[in-house]
Amino acid sequence: MYEGVNASEGIGIGTVAVAVEPDLTFTPHTVEDTEAEKARFDKALETFCKKTEAQAEHMKTSVGEAEAEIMYGHVTLAQDPELGGAIKASIEGGTCAEQALTETSTMFENMFLSMDDEMFRLRAADIADIRTGILAELLGREVVDLSVLPEGTVIVIHDLTPSMTATIDKKNVAGIVTEVGGRTSHSAIIARALEIPAVLSVSNACGALHNGMTAIVDGFRGLVIAEPDEKTLAEYTQRREDFIAEKQALEAFRGKPTITADGFKKIMACNIGSPDDVKGALDQDAEAIGLFRSEFLFMDAKSLPSEEEQFEAYRKVAVALKGAPVIIRTLDVGGDKEIPYLKLVKEENPFMGYRAIRYCLDNADEYKVQLRALLRASAFGDIKIMVPMVTCVEEIRAVKDLVEVCKDELREEGYKFNEDIEVGIMTETAASANIPDLLAKEADFFSIGTNDLTGYTMAADRGNDKIAYLYSWYYPAVLRAIKSIIEAGVKEGIMVGMCGEAAADPLLTPLLIAWGMEEFSTSAPSILRTRKTISQWTVEEAKELADKAVQCTTAEEVKALLEAAAK
Repeated sequence: MYEGVNASEGIGIGTVAVAVEPDLTFTPHTVEDTEAEKARFDKALETFCKKTEAQAEHMKTSVGEAEAEIMYGHVTLAQDPELGGAIKASIEGGTCAEQALTETSTMFENMFLSMDDEMFRLRAADIADIRTGILAELLGREVVDLSVLPEGTVIVIHDLTPSMTATIDKKNVAGIVTEVGGRTSHSAIIARALEIPAVLSVSNACGALHNGMTAIVDGFRGLVIAEPDEKTLAEYTQRREDFIAEKQALEAFRGKPTITADGFKKIMACNIGSPDDVKGALDQDAEAIGLFRSEFLFMDAKSLPSEEEQFEAYRKVAVALKGAPVIIRTLDVGGDKEIPYLKLVKEENPFMGYRAIRYCLDNADEYKVQLRALLRASAFGDIKIMVPMVTCVEEIRAVKDLVEVCKDELREEGYKFNEDIEVGIMTETAASANIPDLLAKEADFFSIGTNDLTGYTMAADRGNDKIAYLYSWYYPAVLRAIKSIIEAGVKEGIMVGMCGEAAADPLLTPLLIAWGMEEFSTSAPSILRTRKTISQWTVEEAKELADKAVQCTTAEEVKALLEAAAK
């Protein structure tokens, strides 16, 4: 039995096929005709981009438009002038194209790997995938082809990149096992979109698992079982059938309102990173957008997006939601989220530094561009503005003042907008959890960001393996913070939602119901399951459990209590 990261739910049972990646070794050498070498690189880049675009077009129908955007993003990143310019500058110095590509891309990759935010770390995997593709073109080698696998194959590979998954025929793949990657990696995202069970980061999987052996991929617990005995095989076969039946049963909750067992209405929302993610959210029956991470508009641009560019992105989402709420988080930059053209100065402790609303208020002219775009887009739907990283009343007041300035400008210019647009905050700091009563008098709504709230409350970096045990929302300190935020918002009469990963945790759901949380915002695949969990609890039952949970003194006690009560 081998352990890894449970990246895509499900039980896969099949025959192992170890995918051998191409030999991309080369001998570094100097070149004299640098113009010819740059032309050789340009040709390899052009071929790579054409192949990648073809893969993206294939993915539109085989996986989905949102996932296809990952491949289109590879083309954009491969053609980035900063990356290409650095490679060509190296070639002009006499370095061969292979070495210039490898050294430059590795530098960019390491820059992204140094960031703790998982969404930014995805860029490192993208860079590595692009390097492999272009290098293969330069060397005349073929990359891994997963399009011709026999039915019932368990793919075992060092890293399943987006370019590889683009060719997969999902009806032939029973499971995926890799040696690297996490739950938010692009390989995990695509595996979930394809609904293929996947376990990632299994150490030495390519050496321990061999072609032809039978393997079970437990995507729930992150386990891979090689050559299972008859009893284990029968047990997992039954579990696979039960899971398929459960998924089919979840379809009964499609198109239904999100209500507790005793009829209290909740909002089932979805988290997105771009306008292209809206289709996936609506396909999974989202009732609202609880978090639109606007920073990805800035990340994918080469310079500050204009008001018109931002307006079009926000308007597109508002129109797609047809009047349902759309909460858009304003630029959350800094910390581990670097956007090169903003030229943020490196800090010793960026998580406690010049980031998010602190940066925005200090760069009011830039911030006004976003606020104006949001206001203009509010004429097309129920857009709400969410301010990240708020720690004091002064910050939310300053944002509201700036919104009023933008309103005055837009009125003079003849633009329509929602005069009563709501401005709320993302409660994700220990400070906001300590003064929720004060903030609730200023904010129009709260959205709890449990990822950062857990980290800041427990003083624990979720990317640090040595203290990973502390990064849990089951700790009484985190539960009390969540409880105080929800109850303060309820008392003041404002909407309280949650957009962190904890919103999809079925163990935590009854506590959130008990304390009065109104909106649950999750990833698209978690929507129907979360709606089902909500439907299983009455408020009275939830309160009874919550009263016991707040009496627990350790995270282990809390989790054990919730597991015992789980429905």
